[in-house]
Amino acid sequence: MQVVAFIGLTLDGVMQAPGRPDEDRRGGFGHGGWMAPYADPVQAAGVGRSMAETEGLLLGRRTYEDFFSVWPGRTDGNPFTDVLNRSQKYVASRTLQEPLPWVNSTLLRGEAVETVAELRERPGKNLVILGSGALVRSLMRSNLVDRYVLSIHPLALGTGQRLFEDGGPRLRLELVEATPTTTGVILATYRPAG
Repeated sequence: MQVVAFIGLTLDGVMQAPGRPDEDRRGGFGHGGWMAPYADPVQAAGVGRSMAETEGLLLGRRTYEDFFSVWPGRTDGNPFTDVLNRSQKYVASRTLQEPLPWVNSTLLRGEAVETVAELRERPGKNLVILGSGALVRSLMRSNLVDRYVLSIHPLALGTGQRLFEDGGPRLRLELVEATPTTTGVILATYRPAG
């Protein structure tokens, strides 16, 4: 399996609270929901292609709990509820206990880096990380991210949690594919170079 980080970013690298104004106010962040105005069919198609190649989702505790608070109960006919409910969800957490409340959820035992390294050795499709910044950053330090699919939005927020933090690992990435959307977002797929 490959580990694929599917992350929405601003031009200045912020990944915090893309979905809703109240999604993540840590650090006094007041710009939540910045991604919604940029949605278009090109992005939706990219998400669809990614999910078709997905064996399961890999989520950190915060993202898992946030997704669980929103998606399972939505009945508005959106395509994501059914896909997320059916998907196997692997959850990295030191504080959650089994059984996890969302169907098809498995708590990863031990250290996430070691457990994800073991999952990567299995045959199958991709493990996709959605959001989950702390988890992605820990996996990056151990060279466990095989691909980055970055949805780069044409705005800068000047504040917020970033995917690539100061003091993080040095990464050399190679561009695999880039697709512009109708709203100015660039869907860029990178893999580690070398």
